[in-house]
Amino acid sequence: MQLSAQDLTALWITFKLAAVGTSILIVICTPLAWWLARTQWRGKIFIEAMVSLPLVLPPTVLGFYLLLLLGPRGPIGGFFEDIGVGHLAFTFTGLVIGSMLYSLPFVVQPLQNAFAATGQRVMEAAATLRASPLDRFLTVSLPLARRGFLTAAVLSFAHTLGEFGVIIMIGGNIPGRTQVASIAIFNHVEALDFEAAHALAAILVVLAFSMLFAVYAINRRFKVVGVGQ
Repeated sequence: MQLSAQDLTALWITFKLAAVGTSILIVICTPLAWWLARTQWRGKIFIEAMVSLPLVLPPTVLGFYLLLLLGPRGPIGGFFEDIGVGHLAFTFTGLVIGSMLYSLPFVVQPLQNAFAATGQRVMEAAATLRASPLDRFLTVSLPLARRGFLTAAVLSFAHTLGEFGVIIMIGGNIPGRTQVASIAIFNHVEALDFEAAHALAAILVVLAFSMLFAVYAINRRFKVVGVGQ
């Protein structure tokens, strides 16, 4: 079946949302994951619990509170209303914020594990060669954590493809603006148009599986090469 123009637009918004959200998350979460992997502060367990909260929190709950925060009467949305920018609810920017919060653990945890796996000895060895902390991070930690970055990027992107509860709460269902593929599928099922729902769902299934298959294959190859060396 051929996808309608509205379905193609929903797919484009979904891919755009996944790409933008994942890119920003990688930048923001890298220093956070590095700090969590290295710090000995006892209170870090609170930060780790907050980061992992979206894994167990119902998406509609997160979306509801984001709607209160970003809506016209919320502290954040209200501020933007007052300065003439407009609130962030039911906008693509609001979708990005909601998607990033919901996908946060899928980026932080792989990066944190990758940084922790590099070990302290290699960093100490670089320090003995007079490498600065920033130099050690850029030339030692980042290359050694490349598998973690790959996993984090793929998990975040693939996870965003199927987001529904957060998206519909904070973005609604506005065709051409906030309607993503998962919401379009729901609309087709509601209208008993299972053929159109299947066409969209199949695309998401194939894409998500292909991405996960690729990351597992690449990580396995890295592992085999590491053992061989």
